[in-house]
Amino acid sequence: MTLLFAEAPPIPLHALAALLAVILGGIQLAMKKGTRLHKALGWIWTVIMAIVAITSFFIHEIKLWGQYSPIHLLSLWTLISLGLAIYFAKTGKIKRHKQVMVALYGFGLILTGFFTMMPGRVMHQIIFGG
Repeated sequence: MTLLFAEAPPIPLHALAALLAVILGGIQLAMKKGTRLHKALGWIWTVIMAIVAITSFFIHEIKLWGQYSPIHLLSLWTLISLGLAIYFAKTGKIKRHKQVMVALYGFGLILTGFFTMMPGRVMHQIIFGG
């Protein structure tokens, strides 16, 4: 983890928040839905995911369009999707809420997590060695 904490801000916060979101999101997907605990953990997960998305806008390791890359489009999609998921839950559209949340977990965390494992990236070095 020394490599991670040696990175410039906000990379350590971004990575730790993403890791926490993966763990908490997995718990959320496995647990009973609609309970007070599910709702409370869901709000926490939503805030953590917002932190992951917002901090990504300050990370510019891959530059395709000025300071930005396609990953930043995913961050924008994440923020919009979080808003939609909240809206769907509040309006009783639980099936849509679930679809959005599962997509966020799968695409916003798991799929992008694999991209962070590419050679040359800090997470690749942390997990597989320098």
